[in-house]
Amino acid sequence: MKAMLLCAGMGSRLGDLTTTLPKPLLRANGQPILGYILENLRTHGFHEVTINLHHGADQIRRALHSAPDHGLDIRFSEEPFLLGTAGAVKKVAEHFAGEECFLVHYGDIVTDQNLGALVEQHLAKNALLTLLAHHRSRSNSAISLDSSLRVTEFHERPPESFWETTPSAWVNSGVMVVSPSVLAEIPEGIHADWPKDIFPRILPSGRLFAHPLDGYRIAVDSPDRLNQLDKDISSGRFKGKSLPLHSH
Repeated sequence: MKAMLLCAGMGSRLGDLTTTLPKPLLRANGQPILGYILENLRTHGFHEVTINLHHGADQIRRALHSAPDHGLDIRFSEEPFLLGTAGAVKKVAEHFAGEECFLVHYGDIVTDQNLGALVEQHLAKNALLTLLAHHRSRSNSAISLDSSLRVTEFHERPPESFWETTPSAWVNSGVMVVSPSVLAEIPEGIHADWPKDIFPRILPSGRLFAHPLDGYRIAVDSPDRLNQLDKDISSGRFKGKSLPLHSH
């Protein structure tokens, strides 16, 4: 199966850590986080991976070119200017046309989730898009689900009043399965993000679903989160492995 891995971002919330190194090459327990993501993709049958690049593009290319034979078909999509999480996928839409479905994975999400189960649910429900979702308090986006796991409401950047009445909610985990017909909903050549620009377009169809997270997941979007991942790998809380890469 095919996957799109989003690695073009600047990683500005990580401060000095990403001044000279792109976020996917930051190390946890001695290995770049990109290695953990790719290994989980490979484990669950995603052997064709497209990676979008911008900040630190050459460093990411070198890290992957210097890796031992890993059985992955990796291609790159370089962005002279950032196209956003959805615009990046639109740029390589032809690669995913004709597929039954494909995976989109944010490049700062480390998880050992069974991604095959996400695909199985997507196909069983004839979904247009299936989000991996987890429960937490306060997030940039929140979703409401019915008993069939259909998304009935989507709240992007909910106000403080929302969290005052909703102590915790289902939120987007940064991994999703997409049917190729959704690509037509993404504008071409301009910046577009999934939560802000695309989810609201799909919601009225009744074919936007969520799959509850039942594995480990962390967003490496701050120095504290990177330290937490390091601890979780050492303690065995994160059960995934890493594709061996060289980040220097």
